Amino acid sequence: MERQITTIINGLQHIGIPVSNISVFEAFYARFGFKNVMQTTFMFDGEQGTCVMMKNKDSILELYQMPGKQLHEIRSRNHGHIDHIAFDVDDIEETFELIKKESFRIVEEKPVYLPSFWKKGCKYFNILGPDDEKLEFNQIL
Repeated sequence: MERQITTIINGLQHIGIPVSNISVFEAFYARFGFKNVMQTTFMFDGEQGTCVMMKNKDSILELYQMPGKQLHEIRSRNHGHIDHIAFDVDDIEETFELIKKESFRIVEEKPVYLPSFWKKGCKYFNILGPDDEKLEFNQIL
């Protein structure tokens, strides 16, 4: 039986927050009981950024520090910024096909694989909401 789009989300997986100083933000959220459960680097425009997943009970914050010019833009804003809300899914390929069939505005051409995230990597893709907010669908492998 084919799954319906209304049944693909297991729950909120994480909230992505671009930060200006990863260690300062890690210490800040640790004061609220969040613990570093995964840390890795990623490449963006040929430069290295850092990502830390902070968990408290069932809540996960993805703190990531962009490299170079993007880091300067984060530091120059007047207020904080949440970049995306991620939903946990069981099957990213099936989810991608269901979302595509429903004509949502998909950002990526196909699910993106991040091998250094979590133990076995993860796959994700984003769609844009009515006001261009990013909604991520993510499967931890």
